[in-house]
Amino acid sequence: MNIDFTRFNEFIETFEILELIELVFLIAIIVEAAWDIFTGRRKKGETFANFGIALANHLLDRTLYGLVFVLGLFVVENFISWRIPLTWWSWVLALILADITYYWMHRWEHEIRIFWSYHSVHHSSPEYNLTTSIRLAWIEGLIEWIFFVPMILMGFDVVQTLIALAVVLIYQTWIHTERIGKLGWMDCIFNTPSVHRVHHGTSRMCIDKNYGGIFIIWDRLFGTYQAENEKITYGLTKQVGSVNPIIINFYELWQITKDVLRSKRFSHALGYIFGKPGWQPNGGTKKY
Repeated sequence: MNIDFTRFNEFIETFEILELIELVFLIAIIVEAAWDIFTGRRKKGETFANFGIALANHLLDRTLYGLVFVLGLFVVENFISWRIPLTWWSWVLALILADITYYWMHRWEHEIRIFWSYHSVHHSSPEYNLTTSIRLAWIEGLIEWIFFVPMILMGFDVVQTLIALAVVLIYQTWIHTERIGKLGWMDCIFNTPSVHRVHHGTSRMCIDKNYGGIFIIWDRLFGTYQAENEKITYGLTKQVGSVNPIIINFYELWQITKDVLRSKRFSHALGYIFGKPGWQPNGGTKKY
């Protein structure tokens, strides 16, 4: 099995640029948080929880989880003999495919409860600001690489795929804000603060809408687009009610466990795990 990590060396400058952009965003996140806390605009507990979750996530992604993510894609690459060349058009195509892959990954994370068990961490904050963008589940790095296997099977280079995904993820930092209003035509094409505020809303209008990464055209194409037409209430329909990072990360997984343990039928247990969040055996739904 051939796993050539030296290929990362060819893209050192690209990774340095991405890390510089991340650093700029981190400074913006810290400055906004400090100002909001100083002016009483937000609660300290939620902000500290977001930073605590992000710190642990960063350590995991730079060690064990990051290794699993990269190794998983490299292993898959060994099963194919064809490669898409590294050209300008393949980079454009890789970014587009990474974005549409992100759309479907994101959508399934909302529609399949076992995936929602970790993605709900990002949605659990009742506040919406730049720190919300770094409130990401500790276990998602162990799972999300699987969604990008098709790109590798198509022949895209592993490093190219990782860079394309990184661009999609980094882009989304700035859209977690209430300080930027509607942006006109941009809201129809790109994922913008207005578009993403809807995605984080708890009302019927907002739920399961606007899954896009960079482009919102996928939502328009697949019928999940919703414009911002009302004041948004953020969080979950049933709030976690805690700022403890451990509780926040494993709250929904614990809810699934309790539902499975009290299931009277095996099919009910499967429904609680793989059905939509809120699924009930009687055909009803509960808040999630």
